[in-house]
Amino acid sequence: MRDLMGIMKQAQAMQEKMANLQSELDAVEVTGAAGGDAVRVTMTAKGLAKAVQIDASLMVADEREILEDLVVAAINDARGKAEQVAQERMAELTKGLPLPPGMKLPF
Repeated sequence: MRDLMGIMKQAQAMQEKMANLQSELDAVEVTGAAGGDAVRVTMTAKGLAKAVQIDASLMVADEREILEDLVVAAINDARGKAEQVAQERMAELTKGLPLPPGMKLPF
């Protein structure tokens, strides 16, 4: 019975840490870039886009599709970085927990 209480306390502490981590990820910003930094997208580690910066040299009407592709590439780059930051923070949080290999949090 004592082990069960210990597990319950660990679970409650983990829940509090997860809530803190989620709040922290709202504040962490990453920037993705494409076209040699001609297009940059800033977003939170939770994936909320905050800003898009486009170099003026790309504002050519005949090359609209290129610009659109660069914006998509920058968003995807930022999204990948955001996911990496979130995974790193989650790994720090779950370090030392007796979780089975491959098990990811949150469930």
